[in-house]
Amino acid sequence: MNKSLICPRFEKAITMLSQRWTGLIIYQLLSGPQRFCTIESAIGVSGRLLSERLKDLESEGIVNRTVYPETPVRIEYSLTEKGVALEPLMKEIEYWSQTWLEIEHTSE
Repeated sequence: MNKSLICPRFEKAITMLSQRWTGLIIYQLLSGPQRFCTIESAIGVSGRLLSERLKDLESEGIVNRTVYPETPVRIEYSLTEKGVALEPLMKEIEYWSQTWLEIEHTSE
């Protein structure tokens, strides 16, 4: 496909969403605000990489980071309106994957 025919906004969106773990983080946050450790254990990503991805998503306006001034400090991550707007896309990918993809079974 001729690269000049691809819309720059579409290209930016695909590039952003195709970063490793980004889609799973967004999908995980669709269920509501969550703490770092909850996201980390739910999707199995390393803390360093999760922190990096959350910062990227926050800078893109997709994730909101809320700090609660408690002792100890509590931090929660949630989707912004822009992030929630990705829900139909994530649900379609979920439907497509359940319809068309097979799970590879490993012998243990």
